[in-house]
Amino acid sequence: MKRSDRRFAYLILAPAMIAFLVMVAWPFVDAMSMAFYQYTIYDTEPIFIGFENFETILTDPYVLGSWVTTAIFVAGTTLLTMFLGLSWALLMYQDFRGRAVFRTMTLLPWILPSTVSAFIWAWMLNGRYGIVNVLLMDVGAVNSPVQFLSNDVGAMMAVILTRTWISIPLFMSFFLAGLQSMEFQQIEAARIDGAGNLKIVRRLILPHLKPVFLVTGALGMIGNLQQFDIIFALTGGGPVRATSVLSIEVYKQAFQNWNLGMASAIGVLWVFTLMPIVIFYLRSLFRED
Repeated sequence: MKRSDRRFAYLILAPAMIAFLVMVAWPFVDAMSMAFYQYTIYDTEPIFIGFENFETILTDPYVLGSWVTTAIFVAGTTLLTMFLGLSWALLMYQDFRGRAVFRTMTLLPWILPSTVSAFIWAWMLNGRYGIVNVLLMDVGAVNSPVQFLSNDVGAMMAVILTRTWISIPLFMSFFLAGLQSMEFQQIEAARIDGAGNLKIVRRLILPHLKPVFLVTGALGMIGNLQQFDIIFALTGGGPVRATSVLSIEVYKQAFQNWNLGMASAIGVLWVFTLMPIVIFYLRSLFRED
């Protein structure tokens, strides 16, 4: 590359690099340094305490519980979204009248703001007038309304279902793109040989979609680990910390306990939890076949 071309390239990249340093790199370094300080609303200035915040995290049952809650939420949401996204993609792959309309309607949950979706599900799962309770009582599945958002299991199911409902269109798009990259003649040849739908899915479609599974799985875990707004709007981390994932724990430490040092320490460990998944995602994305 000529020197003039190199200078022009640096000039073009400079605004993006400056924005990255100001908006990403500097806040991250500042948060990492704050993790080694005691800094609460009662402190006039940060007090260096070394690794005490990290020691507290590793012994605090509430913080440790939030890691378990996060793992349950991430695993449940990612697996359910992948299953339903693949199922819906297989349905949309079929040739039927009105397919384009159904594909467009599928994008609706993805288009809506997350907080709006959370309030919709909060209304649907309401213990007094929610439509889910009305339907369950009409078919005789329950005798009295179920307080979904007032018990541990129900609240976790609610946040998982809400996040899954929002994520299905994105996952369906990935799987549908993978399906459309297949040679249709392969499926037709398998049908001629007597293969049924289940065998075609197991022997042809699933192996073909293996790269898509890797990418969507990594993306799903990354997005679910970062999830905050849906859980905060739907349950606020309750009841009794039943849905208090890491993002909620950081918020509580920073804006309820006003302990910025502890919040930063949890955030640092949170980032290091994300890093292996991000690395795996990037490797699977750029791996040469």
